Amino acid sequence: MNGTQALAAGLPDAVHDAQQAFRAVLDALARPGKIRVIGPALPGVALGGAMARLLLSLSDDDTPVWWQCEGTGLQRWLRFHVGAPVADAPAVASFAVFADLGQGFDLADFAAGTAAAPEFSTTLLIELPSLTDGPVLAWHGPGIQTVQRVGLQGLPANFWTQWQANHAAFPQGVDIIFTCGEAALGLPRTTRVRRLEGV
Repeated sequence: MNGTQALAAGLPDAVHDAQQAFRAVLDALARPGKIRVIGPALPGVALGGAMARLLLSLSDDDTPVWWQCEGTGLQRWLRFHVGAPVADAPAVASFAVFADLGQGFDLADFAAGTAAAPEFSTTLLIELPSLTDGPVLAWHGPGIQTVQRVGLQGLPANFWTQWQANHAAFPQGVDIIFTCGEAALGLPRTTRVRRLEGV
């Protein structure tokens, strides 16, 4: 990404678009596994529309952001528009950005909050190739009436084992927002994920 792209424009309508994205992602986390449309791609930004818009809407100068891929210019772009500093380690990040899961990751590396202040944990934003074309699993928990079937594509083989440990640590633990293109869905730490019968 060149310098011009690194400082690409932000949200077309900063107030309205940020409010819309914020409401949509709150609904996604309140109803785990339900896909919500966040918005189209932003010109010159090498992230899907949902990921870029959520970063501009959720982060600010008090929320350090950890980036899986450094040196892309995206850090400068985000800091220019909302002031978000770069977190130098996963454990101090308010948000963590993943756009390439080939390297793998460990949920335990990120801030899980404390028993007294579980809200001081990292929220992971993970861009996937598809929110519907992967192995279908059953999600249960608050915000899900009975069961939500979700088929995320592109997660590491050990991801759901890590998630079980994260869920078991409640009220501590990370929350996750998965994105693909314009869409996002939420996976809060309260959600249990199980393999479907016969799968």
